[in-house]
Amino acid sequence: MTLALPRPHRDDVRIAVGGLLGGVLLWLFGIHPRVPSDPLVQWHAPWAPLLPLAATAACESLRRIRPRIGLLIGTLALTLDTVTLGNVVTLVMYTDLMYAAVLYGSPASARRIPWVTGMLTVLGGVVPATIWRDPQGLLIGVGIGVVAFAPAATGWVVRNHRDAAEAARLRAEQTALLAEMDRTQAVTAERARTARELHDMVANHLSAIAIHSTAALSLDDPQTSRDALSVIRENSVAGLAEMRRLIGILRDSSGDLEPAATPTLDGLSTLVKGARANGLDVRLDAGHGQVPAPVELAAYRIVQESLTNVLKHAAPGPVRVTLRQADSALRIEVTSPYRPGDTPRAPGSGSGLTGMRERATLLGGGFTAGPEAGLWAVRASLPLVEGASA
Repeated sequence: MTLALPRPHRDDVRIAVGGLLGGVLLWLFGIHPRVPSDPLVQWHAPWAPLLPLAATAACESLRRIRPRIGLLIGTLALTLDTVTLGNVVTLVMYTDLMYAAVLYGSPASARRIPWVTGMLTVLGGVVPATIWRDPQGLLIGVGIGVVAFAPAATGWVVRNHRDAAEAARLRAEQTALLAEMDRTQAVTAERARTARELHDMVANHLSAIAIHSTAALSLDDPQTSRDALSVIRENSVAGLAEMRRLIGILRDSSGDLEPAATPTLDGLSTLVKGARANGLDVRLDAGHGQVPAPVELAAYRIVQESLTNVLKHAAPGPVRVTLRQADSALRIEVTSPYRPGDTPRAPGSGSGLTGMRERATLLGGGFTAGPEAGLWAVRASLPLVEGASA
């Protein structure tokens, strides 16, 4: 099993090649920071500075992919360079290796290198000046600071700015993602609300049309057919008016999703009257005071959908609609005769109970529906005050 070494960044390769060529050019012109008589020069061979130059240039190609290894080899090469005539380019490339080790290295290296180089800068200035008792010894610390600490500190500052910019970018992406999620949820909620409105407004009229058209077709009685057609016409006109109101809501550019034509509890008597015209024996018992508009609309729609379900599914018999205000909530109850196994008189979408439950839940209320001792009972509790228990 072999480990593939990542390819050096092409900019780093260019830096390495450029540094090598620049150093060779200075060497050809005989430009060195030291002279053969310098006591630091222990290796007087003219070609000696080329070895640390080549090693440092090779480390430049590792400045992004292996910054710690590049800095370690570069430090050894710089140490070797100090015992030769030296090359300025070697020193310059080493400062870049120090900078890259902080910028591209691990977080631990980025924290330690500036601290270590800072300590070396202080010790490199204080110790020689103390031992030699000569202020010029401080120049050694200055040299270490310029070659090591300054590039490391610069890399630390640049890395902090880069990390801050990356964190800001991530926060911006998260904010955009949350905004998109909010937009999607708002669209979904509005589509669900429109679907409930469409179902509750039209289903009652279409169910009555379907039932009475079946009666008109199945009974060979002119008067019965005339009565059925009259009911069909009334429900068709009412359904068309409701559709126009819904279209008006969708087209309203002012953003008012509930215009003045929104049904109220005062219209329950008209709703019950229409249910009686469709053949239901309905009695309304409403005892309530002033209620908030959202609760009023939800209560009206729950009663409307319950009567629609009675028209389609209930057995013959009395239907009771009761509204009471108690414990800071409006309580709704609709009961109708129930015989298990009866075939529905008109097909349903299956979303009526779901829509009623959603309306109650959105207001923080409760909803139940099911058979109870020969009856089908629909009960809803809608809080009149936000946060009140339902």
